[in-house]
Amino acid sequence: MPSILEQPAFHYGVPLISAAAVAVIGVTVFSGLERLVVLVIVAVELLVVPQVLKRAA
Repeated sequence: MPSILEQPAFHYGVPLISAAAVAVIGVTVFSGLERLVVLVIVAVELLVVPQVLKRAA
């Protein structure tokens, strides 16, 4: 039986859900520079975490 880490939906689904939660909280709670930092963190998470999960498989 294949591991869940081998499924592409897992590679992109987990970071997408967590990035969406961080973005919603960041946009509603913070303003100015803090909001920009949160959005950069979201972008990095969407770009880096799928690559890390692919290597973990």
